[in-house]
Amino acid sequence: MIIATTPDIPEQPVSRTLGIVTGEAIIGANIFRDFLAGVTNIVGGRAGGYEKALRQARDIALQEMQEDATALGADAVVGVDLDYETLGVENGMLMVTATGTAVKLRA
Repeated sequence: MIIATTPDIPEQPVSRTLGIVTGEAIIGANIFRDFLAGVTNIVGGRAGGYEKALRQARDIALQEMQEDATALGADAVVGVDLDYETLGVENGMLMVTATGTAVKLRA
């Protein structure tokens, strides 16, 4: 399935819009604080473990969005937007949301 941040797919025009699809992933930020407190291998100010966890959360959100689109019979998801938010009383959780429009493409 094609996943694009653009509003259309130039090579294959949209023939029908099926609806909005979403995917979410919520991860505990406290894990990161604990991890970062003990990290000794941060190079150039980057925290590899934190970046990896963010990547995994993004991948989960995109996968859930794609599963939503597949259930609608979509060929692609266009206009994809990724949002990152902190949640909880002390911002102890991180939420990644993927949103887009499921579409059928012309054959």
